[in-house]
Amino acid sequence: MHDGCSGSFDNGKQMADKVRMMGFNIQSMPMPLNIKCENCETDFEMETFEDKCPDCNMVYAVTPCSAFDPANVKAAGIDY
Repeated sequence: MHDGCSGSFDNGKQMADKVRMMGFNIQSMPMPLNIKCENCETDFEMETFEDKCPDCNMVYAVTPCSAFDPANVKAAGIDY
């Protein structure tokens, strides 16, 4: 089911699952976001709606409706 922009997520795994279910996980974001990994503190550029830290493989996800602000990105787990 698609909730449009009204969906809410309790954690990063739920967000990653939703992005994958909708097929957005490998799509490029309109504008990449600069992210600081919450696990290893590496700075990297998030280019797709699901991406991972190049150093520790922490997976991050954001929905297309929320991809304008790095504060909306949620960590799903290492190699999730």
